[in-house]
Amino acid sequence: MEIRRGGMRDVPTIMVMFDAAVAWLVANGRPDQWGTEPWSADPAKVERITGIVRTNDVWMAELEGRPAGVIAVGKEPPSYVDAADEPELYINLLLTDRDFTGRGVGGALIAKAGEEARAWGVGLMRVDCYAGGGGPLVDYYRRHGFEPVRTVKVKEAPVQVLAQRITG
Repeated sequence: MEIRRGGMRDVPTIMVMFDAAVAWLVANGRPDQWGTEPWSADPAKVERITGIVRTNDVWMAELEGRPAGVIAVGKEPPSYVDAADEPELYINLLLTDRDFTGRGVGGALIAKAGEEARAWGVGLMRVDCYAGGGGPLVDYYRRHGFEPVRTVKVKEAPVQVLAQRITG
C-alpha cells in the first residue's frame, strides 16, 4: 500500500467512493447513515467534501495502483463538535473504497494520522462517526485505539465523538 498526499484533484475520486458507500449502505439496509442518494448528485454534499479537502491535510491510500481510501485531518473539529481544551488533530474524513474493504486501508490511514499528530506535536487525536445501526463504526474506531468521549446529535442522528492519546 502506498499513502500519498492528496488534494483537490482527488475530489472526484472521493465522491465516487462516497457514492459506492451509500449504495452499499442502502443495499445492506442501513440508509440512515448517509441517505439513499449518491452524494455526487447533491451540490451541498459535493461542496462539503470539497471544503474538507480544501481546508485539511489529505492523504490517499493506493493499492494495486488504484485509490483505496482517503483521510483528511485538521486542527479543528467540525462545527457540531466542541473544540478540545488542548491542541489536537481531528480526523474530518476517513473513507475506504468498497473494493478494498477488509484489507487494512482504514487502519493504515489512521496510523498515518497518528504520525501526523506526532509531527504536529499534539497529544490528542479525535474523530466522530455515525453511532446508529448498532454502532459498528464506533466499534471499528475502538479497535483502532479510540475511546468514546461524548455523543452529539446531527440532524437527529446519533454521532459518537472518540479520542485517542498520541505518545512518542
